[in-house]
Amino acid sequence: MVSIGAILKHPDEFRPLLKLKLASKHAEKQIPHEPHWHFCYSMLHKVSRSFALVIQQLGPELRNAVAIFYLVLRALDTVEDDTSIPNDIKVPILEAFHRHIYDRDWHFACGTNHYKVLMDEFHHVTTAFLELGKGYQEAIEEITKRMGAGMAKFILKEVETVDEYDEYCHYVAGLVGLGLSKLFHAANLEDLASDYLSNSMGLFLQKTNIIRDYLEDINEIPKSRMFWPREIWSKYVNKLEDLKNEENSEKAVQCLNDMVTNALLHMEDCLKYMAALRDPAIFRFCAIPQIMAIGTLALCYNNIEVFRGVVKMRRGLTAKVMDQTKTMSDVYGAFYDFSLMLKSKIDKNDPNATKTLNRIEAVQKVCRDSGALNHRTSYILGNQSICNSTMIFVVFLVLALMIAFVATK
Repeated sequence: MVSIGAILKHPDEFRPLLKLKLASKHAEKQIPHEPHWHFCYSMLHKVSRSFALVIQQLGPELRNAVAIFYLVLRALDTVEDDTSIPNDIKVPILEAFHRHIYDRDWHFACGTNHYKVLMDEFHHVTTAFLELGKGYQEAIEEITKRMGAGMAKFILKEVETVDEYDEYCHYVAGLVGLGLSKLFHAANLEDLASDYLSNSMGLFLQKTNIIRDYLEDINEIPKSRMFWPREIWSKYVNKLEDLKNEENSEKAVQCLNDMVTNALLHMEDCLKYMAALRDPAIFRFCAIPQIMAIGTLALCYNNIEVFRGVVKMRRGLTAKVMDQTKTMSDVYGAFYDFSLMLKSKIDKNDPNATKTLNRIEAVQKVCRDSGALNHRTSYILGNQSICNSTMIFVVFLVLALMIAFVATK
């Protein structure tokens, strides 16, 4: 729920928020009636509302393939995430998951809330998967097999080196990038992108999530989930969980900045991947999460709150990104704007300040050299001051909408 205070502070986000709300309602009405497809698209809205909105802008055939690909991997991830499952049970399931997607009778009780429902009624996903074209099925099976094997490998070991960190992120997210590229190609809508660039698209998103989710992962019950590589965090503390202790705040922020700097390595590859896309719907599908990632990294950088609670982009800015991202010019503009935010937070006394600055300036050069920066609307650098009349108008408009909404109940 977005507060009136937030709308008054960022009035330019009100219209995108309203459009996002209407789009969400419209998408829910478009859910198919067939029981298995109804389950799949309903579940998609429950486990990732923003993803569901972008995916439903794809063409019907590709939309179904990507939706099932996402749900299959969410189910696989649910098995990996459930720390209550003993490894001797979990590992074989991960390794055989690519075969289970062909078995309408298979299901496995694990996870919580919506994810538990997904696992309990996985036969709906299987039924939908079996209706996809053979090219889509083969791509989904291949990626699921490789991902399951990679997850099984890292269930039995911690992430020690930066190379292992990249390898883990490849298995759980880089392969998603490879799989999506294969699906786009199977739909005859895009050329097959290189594995290297596809992998970078996944790594950038995954590393952002790992950074943002430190506290949630370290506090996981019954067992902590540790993805930050020892090679990085051991420079600052003796144990990864020590980063959340208040007495280690300075070292924790330095370690956080080191992790963000590592993630920034993938920005230029992501821009190259997106610049090569031709289909407008596929472009938006790929671009919106990448902009959210650079925006999240800008918020997390040098921010002790990562170790105290949840740091994420406000809903209004998310709505603005979803509304305004239509062309590559918008992407260059967003990456440039958020990199400026990030740059402004660099402390020259930080051990990685020079490296961070170099990576930010490299991507800013790419954005400037594109020639697109003069042809886009800023995501974050617009005029923040508004006149009282505008504030009053927005307040009354919001109140009117709220009253109308309540009246229809």
